[in-house]
Amino acid sequence: MRSYLSPPSLAPGPVAASSRSPSLIPSPLPGIPPNPSLLWSIPGLREDPTLCLRCRSALLLCGKPSCPLLLRYHGLGKTLPLLGQRTWEGSTPPGVFVGRIGYPYVNVGPLLAPEHGDTLLYDTPEAWVGRPLDEIVGFRTALVRGITPVKVTEAERADRLVETIQLVALGGESAEAEAEFRRPPRVRLELSDEAPPFGASARLDQFTAEVRRVDPRLERATGDIHATARISVKELYGREVPVSRIQRAFSAGVLGRRGHRRFVPTRWSITAVDDLLSKENLDAVRDLPELGQWALHTLDALGNRWFILLIPGAWRYESIEAWYPGTLWNPQGTQVMMLGDHEGHWGRTTYAGMGGCYYAARLAISEHLQTLGRQSGGIVLREIHPTQLMPLGVWNVREHVRAALRQRPETLADWSEVLRRIGSFFEIPVARWVRQSHLLRETHYQRRLDDFAEQSSPLTR
Repeated sequence: MRSYLSPPSLAPGPVAASSRSPSLIPSPLPGIPPNPSLLWSIPGLREDPTLCLRCRSALLLCGKPSCPLLLRYHGLGKTLPLLGQRTWEGSTPPGVFVGRIGYPYVNVGPLLAPEHGDTLLYDTPEAWVGRPLDEIVGFRTALVRGITPVKVTEAERADRLVETIQLVALGGESAEAEAEFRRPPRVRLELSDEAPPFGASARLDQFTAEVRRVDPRLERATGDIHATARISVKELYGREVPVSRIQRAFSAGVLGRRGHRRFVPTRWSITAVDDLLSKENLDAVRDLPELGQWALHTLDALGNRWFILLIPGAWRYESIEAWYPGTLWNPQGTQVMMLGDHEGHWGRTTYAGMGGCYYAARLAISEHLQTLGRQSGGIVLREIHPTQLMPLGVWNVREHVRAALRQRPETLADWSEVLRRIGSFFEIPVARWVRQSHLLRETHYQRRLDDFAEQSSPLTR
C-alpha cells in the first residue's frame, strides 16, 4: 500500500511544480474549451495522457471515488443549450458575484439559473451540509455569471443595469430574469478556496429581473445612509440574516455610509464578514466564565475529516489543514502537506496565511462558545483527502464546523486522552500534529510543567 504519510523528521514544505508546460486535455463535450488544470486534479494524467481514455469512468484508475471529468460536466450539462446563444431567460437564486481581477476596475454581475421557479438553494451554502458533492457542484456549475465592468467606487453612481444587479443582491427569494449577452456564454469552471465554484460567464448587454420581494432586513440596512458597513453587518447578523446573504450585500456595495459605499470582490467580502463577525463575538466571549473540561467534536464530510477540540481555559485559537497527495493543492506530492495559523487571547493583527478558512472556522467556534455561555481555547484540525475532488469555497469550512459543533461532544478526561483520540482519529502520527500545532505544543509543555510542580510540592509528598 502506498503511504501518504511523510517521515516524522520531515517538515512540511511546498511541492515543486514541473517545468514542463502542460498539454491541454481535450474536452469531452462540444463547445467547451480544453482545460489544463485537469492535469493537476487527476493524479497520474500528466505521466500517462491515455489514463482517462482507458478508464472512461468505469475503472477509476486515478484513485478518485468518482470521475472528476463527469463531475465537472454533469452540472454544466444544464447550461449547454445556452452555448451559441446570446439571449437567456430563467431565474436568479438570487445571486451576485463581484470579481477581483483588475481591481479597482472589476466585473460585477448576477448569477443566473437556466430554469424558472425557486432556485434559492443554488446560492444558499447554509443548506448544503449533508448533500452529496455532485449535487452541490451541480448547483454551482449550472449557474451562468453575467458580467459588466465597473469601478468599485461607482456603487452609488450605478447605471440601470448595475442598479438591477444591486436590487437582486437584496432579494429575499428567487426572481425571474432575462439577459442579453454580448457574446454567447463561455463555459469555464471557476475554482477557489474562498468562493463556491460556478460555470459559464458572458458580458452583459441587458439584464432585467422581477424582484418581487426584497429581504426587509437588508432593505432597512441599505436605507441607513449614516451607518458604517461594519455596523450594518453586525446589525444584520443580530437579526439572524444568513451569513452568505450578508456577504452578498456587503460585496454588492449596498451597505455603508453615503459616499463611502464600494463594490467588494466576493472572495474578499466572504473573509471580511467572517473576520468582522467573529471578532464581535469574541469581544463578548472573553468576558464569559472559562470552560472546565476538554470537549471534542468530530465530523467526516465531502472528503474532509474534522477534529474540533475545545480546551479548558481562556480564549486562544488555531486552525491546521493537512492536504493528502492527490488533492488539488497537493497534486504531485508524495507526503501530506500541512499549513496552519494561530492566535492568542487578544487575537491577531496580521492576515492568516492559510486564508479565509481560518476566519470561517473561527466564526463557527465563536458562535458555539456564545451558545455555551463559556470561553475556551479552540483547535480545528482538518484532513483533506483525495475524495474531495475540488475546492468548494470557505462555506465548506464554516458550515461543516458549525455542523460538527451542533453534535453532542465527547468529553475527554485529560491531556493523555486528547493525544490518544488524535492518534485514533487520524492516520497522520500524533507527533506530527503536535509539532505542527502551536497550541498543542503549548498545552503539552504546560501539562508537563504542571505535573512536575505537583510532584515537587510539599503538599503532595
